[in-house]
Amino acid sequence: MNEVTTWILAGLAGATLGGFFFGGLWWTVRRGVSSRRPALLFLGSFLVRTGATVGGFYLIADGRWQRLLWALLGFVVAREIVKALTRSRRAGSPPDAHPIPEREASHAP
Repeated sequence: MNEVTTWILAGLAGATLGGFFFGGLWWTVRRGVSSRRPALLFLGSFLVRTGATVGGFYLIADGRWQRLLWALLGFVVAREIVKALTRSRRAGSPPDAHPIPEREASHAP
């Protein structure tokens, strides 16, 4: 396999890791709000997402910094995609279906 193909595959693998990591983060935050044990959910999710991501980067890089660079680029691109998708679908509902209540002004000293 030539180098360019390897770099493209590394970028796609990094994007997959990014989708898993940030998609999992979004899922965790949505579930954590109504969870009976949110700390356990957040800690467990963090450990699974981070472990899988770091392990994936290790396997993708295979000792070559160019592969790691392309995987990181794919990871960042996936982050932006997940941000755009989750921003447009606010918690799975149409935009402005449930407006966020504004905090009342505090007059306490």
